[in-house]
Amino acid sequence: MAKQRRVMAQVAMVMNLDKCIGCHTCSVTCKQAWTNRAGTEYVWFNNVETRPGQGYPRTYEDQEKWQGGWVRTKSGRLKLRSGGRFKKLLSIFASPVQPGLDDYYEPWTYDYENLISAPLGDDFPVARPKSLVTGEDMAISASANWDDALGGVAATEAGDPILRKLREEANQQIKLEYEKSFMFFVPRICEHCLNPSCVASCPSGAIYKRAEDGIVLVDQDKCRGWRQCITGCPYKKVYFNHRTGKAEKCHFCYPRIEEGIPTVCSETCVGRLRYLGIILYDPDKVTQAALADDKDLYKAQLDLMLDPTDPEVIADARRSGIPNDWLEAAAISPVYALIKHFKVALPLHPEYRTMPMVWYIPPLSPVVDLLKEQGHDAEAGGNLFGAIDALRIPLE
Repeated sequence: MAKQRRVMAQVAMVMNLDKCIGCHTCSVTCKQAWTNRAGTEYVWFNNVETRPGQGYPRTYEDQEKWQGGWVRTKSGRLKLRSGGRFKKLLSIFASPVQPGLDDYYEPWTYDYENLISAPLGDDFPVARPKSLVTGEDMAISASANWDDALGGVAATEAGDPILRKLREEANQQIKLEYEKSFMFFVPRICEHCLNPSCVASCPSGAIYKRAEDGIVLVDQDKCRGWRQCITGCPYKKVYFNHRTGKAEKCHFCYPRIEEGIPTVCSETCVGRLRYLGIILYDPDKVTQAALADDKDLYKAQLDLMLDPTDPEVIADARRSGIPNDWLEAAAISPVYALIKHFKVALPLHPEYRTMPMVWYIPPLSPVVDLLKEQGHDAEAGGNLFGAIDALRIPLE
């Protein structure tokens, strides 16, 4: 008799970047629903970044600087890049490695009152920007997507950690000829990882991964504001509420998920680019997958995902307590099909070894339009998928 396999369920998301127009509707509706209150003025559970660009907070992808995610030691073990328990204990009362307000941006409002209360004069009154932190007049110099409309130009090249890394690896200056052919948008939320480094970083055990659906949450009663989770998250999707002294993050709209309603960002997305679904996976192999060689991390994460139509997987899942309606949802999940069957979706930075569960379909390059202009069916399976590497914007 075959040994029973432990099976767990994970709510996951795939975003089709071909459809994103950078309208930020997802960001605004998420903010109105979850972070429209004191202490969260700079907090965006969902933000849309322009690529190439520095991201939000700026240069968050530079883990040599921000110390997020995991690294594999010479002895073949996983270790937090920011250090183990002993190092954290020694520095627990010190300020952790985290972005400052300048790396995010100073949130502001406008002095709208001046528009109606200004005395009669020769000039039109204006609503000057005022800091939500100090209340003083300010000059706006950054925002959650300051790279918007600058994607691919020289102004963003110097600060983009990915382009800098490519330039160093190639040992030559990259000329941004791509500015003539593409820029694209990347919506980002918490990755709700299978191997979350934020959970391992928290000294008080306030961050946890729900067993029933894999959503990563912060227990506000347990949080002591150590902020080690901000350091530990390589995607910098954990924020500090300076009013409450607690950490906050995207919670995958779990109150809506529990009622069978999609996340706010999914429901309001103009381009309908977000696909939600259930992934079944083997939790006992997560650590092993996270220890794979860099070049094998993508395949290792694919191997974690179990076929929801396999009778043995279904039987093991039922014995593990996963309800039938979740199994039915997993079987028809577009997420599983896009990730593992068609293999068109990719994880964001698998080298962080967190096993992220928000995946992306890279955007097509203008070569597709060129094929179409030449009289070919650019979206036919043989043409499109047969030359997928050539047709897409470079994966780097």
